[in-house]
Amino acid sequence: MKTICRPIAFILVVCLLTPDAAFAATLQPQTLRAWEIYAQLTEKRIAAELNGSAGFLVADFLSPAEKTKVASTLKSGKVYVLKMRTADANRKDIDVPDGLIHHWFGAIFVPGVTVSSLIRAIQDYDHHTRYFKEVEQSKLLSRDGDTFKIFLRLMRKKVVTVHYNTDHTVVYRAHDNSRVSSRSFTTKIAEVDDVGSASEKEKPVGVDSGYFWRLNSYWRFKEQDGGVIVECESISLSRSIPFGFAWLIKGFVESVPRESFESTMLQIRDGVAASIRKQ
Repeated sequence: MKTICRPIAFILVVCLLTPDAAFAATLQPQTLRAWEIYAQLTEKRIAAELNGSAGFLVADFLSPAEKTKVASTLKSGKVYVLKMRTADANRKDIDVPDGLIHHWFGAIFVPGVTVSSLIRAIQDYDHHTRYFKEVEQSKLLSRDGDTFKIFLRLMRKKVVTVHYNTDHTVVYRAHDNSRVSSRSFTTKIAEVDDVGSASEKEKPVGVDSGYFWRLNSYWRFKEQDGGVIVECESISLSRSIPFGFAWLIKGFVESVPRESFESTMLQIRDGVAASIRKQ
């Protein structure tokens, strides 16, 4: 039975994830409203942590057991990853009609760099293609003090490859000489068809395959122990899983944001930071 189900499952996954399939999705107003509530509540908690005196890193607010895991993982040179959730005022999950929110926290230790050198390298948005595998094109559109507006052509690949033209606003905040935080949010995500051909074109925003509708990232950088602890909390929005297919593709769909997230953290350490140390 398993040998029969596996090829069928693979074919169904390909059909569900192919951009031109009949399963194309449209971002609905109620989905977007739920996303906005989730993001606002997440940002409220983050602001309280950053503005308070109890700590600075996300790890400072985890349980003692989780703190130990974070410290051990970072010491071993690996990425610590934790699935997170934001609840409402009654500590209940926020319902997202016709959508899924993917919420991850990750941390990594980057040795041999300072906060200032790492931030300068990350802010070199015209050259992100050198370090980040998912970035096909990158450009700084404008800068106003600590606020950056940037363009990224992103590629997501798993079974099928999908390309996006994305605009982001990134706001940095220096807390002191050893601590910096930033908030990044997308202002446009447009899926691109026929990439690299004469017929290349953007799909209408929010009317596409539905893998990637929104992305917010919240970063914290703390210099210590001869390097920088880099933390990121990422929330993204995708379509919901078509009725009846959750058993088949739920784990698959959820793995894409996580793998992209982990890859970004590693590329900051092994790409961005490595280039700093060579200077």
